[in-house]
Amino acid sequence: MSSASTATVGSSQQVTVGAGLKLAATLTLPRATGLHPAIVPLHPAGNRSRDQYLFRHLAEILPPQGIAVLRYERRGDDVAFEDQVADALSAVEMLAARSDVDPNRIGLWGFSQGAWIAPMLAAESDRIAFLVLLGSSGVSPAEQMRYGTVKHARQAGYDEDVVRRIVDLRRLLEDYARGRIPREVAQRSIDAVAPESWFEQAYVRRTLPEAPGFWPDLDFDPKAFFSRVRVPTLLLYGEDDEWQPIDASIESWRLAAATAGNDDLTIVRLAGTGHAPTLGGREERDAIAPDYERTLLAWLGLRVGGAR
Repeated sequence: MSSASTATVGSSQQVTVGAGLKLAATLTLPRATGLHPAIVPLHPAGNRSRDQYLFRHLAEILPPQGIAVLRYERRGDDVAFEDQVADALSAVEMLAARSDVDPNRIGLWGFSQGAWIAPMLAAESDRIAFLVLLGSSGVSPAEQMRYGTVKHARQAGYDEDVVRRIVDLRRLLEDYARGRIPREVAQRSIDAVAPESWFEQAYVRRTLPEAPGFWPDLDFDPKAFFSRVRVPTLLLYGEDDEWQPIDASIESWRLAAATAGNDDLTIVRLAGTGHAPTLGGREERDAIAPDYERTLLAWLGLRVGGAR
């Protein structure tokens, strides 16, 4: 596994970004002079930190290749997609205004939920020059969660009757979030199954929020944005991804690329990895798969390059 050296990393600067909020951020620059390409990592749902291990890994390996990395704190948990897009755009615009960043070579790296946000912004803004997406789901968040909970339940050894009950519970949660059923009806159904051994496999809160609308993006259709992406895109999927319907997602991207006329779509399956690009199911820096790092660096080297 490669790491940054003091000879090739120039400096890390503490800055702020954000649309209407000041979000703490760290910009890591190459040592070389000139106009640098830059990449902005976008967060998975469960981690708002700019210092999560996959972000820090980017800040270690990309500046030695001449690529700046700007990583920022997400504004909170359960952030609406449109707010995440606005914050990402503010980060890109801050980079584009700098004298040491090439405004025509700024891209996005997105993991899991971030791999929905990145193509949304790329579809809306001509500032985005390239995309790197890990675990990009081609289905809605609601469908993706149903897929993931079913797969986890089967891996845990539960039978198909339990799987069906988990799907029913997920659909109940979705209908309450949409405002289709009263809270007391949904909560009563949850209370009835909460003691079951499989309940945690459903990833449903024991106590529902007081009002619907707590999951505003559950029916988000990513394909509507995929089909408007016309920049070079690298899709990385773990062969053992336990959360994403990989084949359906890849098919969504291929159809979208054909619609958009995007002939620079690269799809790579990473052997031995799951949802995260790590080996052995470990979510930590030392477990990052060498194939992921090699693929990322090679692809960026060909399409982005370094300082000019």
